[in-house]
Amino acid sequence: MSPQFYGQSGRHVVDGYLGSLTTEERMLLHLFDHILPSGAWEAPPTLTQAGISAAVHVQRKHVPRTLKRLEQRGDLHTEKRHVPGAKQRRQVYGLTPNGRELAKGLRDKILGKTVTHAGNEILLGELRKGGQATLDLLSHLDEQMQYHENPVVSPVSNPEGIASLDAQAGEHLIRRLFARAWEDGKITKDEQYLLTEVVDFLGMHPERVRRLSDEARKEQKAPPPEEIYLDMLRQAMVDGELVDDEIALLETVRVAYGFDRLKHDKLLEDAKKSPLVSERYITYKSSMKTALNDGVITSDEDAMLVTLRETLGISDEQHASLLAELRDMVK
Repeated sequence: MSPQFYGQSGRHVVDGYLGSLTTEERMLLHLFDHILPSGAWEAPPTLTQAGISAAVHVQRKHVPRTLKRLEQRGDLHTEKRHVPGAKQRRQVYGLTPNGRELAKGLRDKILGKTVTHAGNEILLGELRKGGQATLDLLSHLDEQMQYHENPVVSPVSNPEGIASLDAQAGEHLIRRLFARAWEDGKITKDEQYLLTEVVDFLGMHPERVRRLSDEARKEQKAPPPEEIYLDMLRQAMVDGELVDDEIALLETVRVAYGFDRLKHDKLLEDAKKSPLVSERYITYKSSMKTALNDGVITSDEDAMLVTLRETLGISDEQHASLLAELRDMVK
C-alpha cells in the first residue's frame, strides 16, 4: 500500500514530487526512457497516446495538446506502427535528436538533486535501480523530496497503488461501466468489447481493471446508460472540444448502448448545459492562479485551497486537472 501524506487540512495528497513537473517535462522523461525503434514494423504500447497518458499521470484528454506543442517545436516525431493487441496501426511518438538532448538535460538535472533517504541526504541518481524508468523513480518522492520505498502515486498502467487524482476520473468511469455490465450477473461479449475499448483508450493495467471489476460487482449499483454516456461527454468536453480519439470512443459507446444520433445530440446538449467548468470552478481557478504566481503552493495556501474546494464543491479530479494545466502555463 502506498504511504499516506497529509497537509494541515488532513486531506489525502498523492501528487508527490511528480506533481511539481509539468506534463511536458514528464512526457520528455518518459519518451527519453522509451525509445521508438528506428525502422521497425512494431512499437510498444508505451509510445501510444494511451501509454503516454498512463505513464505521465494525466487524463488522455490533455495529452494531444502537449504532444502537438512538442512536435511543432521540433522535439517530437510521429509515425503509425503496429502495436501488440491493437487491431489497426496506431499513432506512436518518439523524440527527435533535439528532443532527446532536451530530455537528457532535464533528467540529469533532476537526478542530481539531493533527497532524503532513510534519514540521510543522498543524490537521487544514487537511488536509481538498473534500467529503472525516471518517472518510476520520481514516483517515490514526496513534495519534501523525501524518498519512500513504496510509490507515492502510481499510474493507471500499474496494477496497484493509488492513481493520481487526474487518473481517478478514468477509474470512476470504468467502475460505472462495470457496474452496468454486472447488473445481470454476467458480462456479455458485447459488453466485454465495449469495456476493452475504453480500457485501451485509458491505457489501464489489466490487474487494475480486474480489481475495479470486482469492486463494481460487489457494489452492484448500476447507473443508467444515459448517465454513463453523459458523464463521458462531460469529461470529453472539459476543454470545450472533442478530439478525434474521443469521437471514435464515444461512437463505440453510443452504438453499444443503442443510442441513435438524436439521443447523442440531446445528451451532448445536456453536457454543454452542465459543464464540468462552472462559475465556482472559475472562482477556484482564479485563486489557484494567485497561489501559483511564484510557482509554489505553500502549506498555508494549500490549506486555504482545500477549504475553498469544500466550500465550492470542487472535486479532487477537477483540482488535479486544473493544477496540471496551470503548472504548464506557469513554466
